[in-house]
Amino acid sequence: MILRFLALLLPLAAAGLVLPASAQPVANPVATFAGLDKITGRITRFDVYIDETVLFGALEITPRACYNRPSTETQRTSAFLEVDQRSLTGVSRRIFTGWMFADSPALHAVDHAIYDVWLIACKTSTDVPPPDQR
Repeated sequence: MILRFLALLLPLAAAGLVLPASAQPVANPVATFAGLDKITGRITRFDVYIDETVLFGALEITPRACYNRPSTETQRTSAFLEVDQRSLTGVSRRIFTGWMFADSPALHAVDHAIYDVWLIACKTSTDVPPPDQR
């Protein structure tokens, strides 16, 4: 079966008709998020470095990866993140782990009664100093 596929592919490759490999995602060191406090109605936009943990209300947000893809892809900007909810006693409980997509913010959203968080962009730089320089 595989040999038959390769036999069909070889003449196409020789003729230059083989499709190019899809473009690899570009990893970025900074993820930009927006957060909504449902009590006050205030939306806050904030930048977070990869593997840095920031506090938004009672949520601890840690992006682990942030990728951009070419405009031909369906989901062009995505981030893998972990979100913990911090209690009044200081104990954290994981409420979200997964991929978030800027083009489809409701696809994988943080489900919280008071806060909404969604991915805006992946960037190469920010005005926020890196964690080791604060």
